[in-house]
Amino acid sequence: MSERGGFMSNALEGLTQALRKLPGVGVKSAARMAFHLLQHDKNAALQIARALEHAVASIQHCTLCNTLTELDVCSTCASAQRDRSKLCVVETPADQAALERTLAYKGLYFVLMGKLSPLDGIGPKDIGLQKLFDRVVPKTADGQPVPANEREVQEVILATNFTAEGEATAHVIAQALKARGAQVTRLARGVPVGSELEYVDLGTIAHALVDRR
Repeated sequence: MSERGGFMSNALEGLTQALRKLPGVGVKSAARMAFHLLQHDKNAALQIARALEHAVASIQHCTLCNTLTELDVCSTCASAQRDRSKLCVVETPADQAALERTLAYKGLYFVLMGKLSPLDGIGPKDIGLQKLFDRVVPKTADGQPVPANEREVQEVILATNFTAEGEATAHVIAQALKARGAQVTRLARGVPVGSELEYVDLGTIAHALVDRR
């Protein structure tokens, strides 16, 4: 529809629809952002567009932990200062960032990039569980599991969110890894049930890490 007819132009409508794809952004919020950028800050609009284009072209998944990075191996996995005997499993890079901000954890991560959700058709293969299992329990040259005391990862910390799907994901991972002789712990219940790590205060996350079971 044209603006002369009282409706937004195709370009403005397209921008509004694109902004609506952001989490938590509805029609009114998207329109408000679109009008603000085009009316008051076109330079910011161009900066956002360039940054998005660059990020989409440059960012990939870390070959070890699956998080978002511009390198084959992210800086966390590559750091010699991290405790490589501990592997913390989280759902998203945002959850990983929340844990990092607590300064309470110095191990490595594995980012699932999702959670098990049968109703949405998301199964173990969709969140890379086999890659996680192979990371924790590697195999010898003849295809046998490396003995537990010789593995690099000695503890897997399950830090999936305390939602129904997050709990189910943690249960499946825990059962599979315990069957393979791995030590598995879970974040303590200091993190409220139904919450997502990205929005939990840092003190609560830090205590949950310290008190993991």
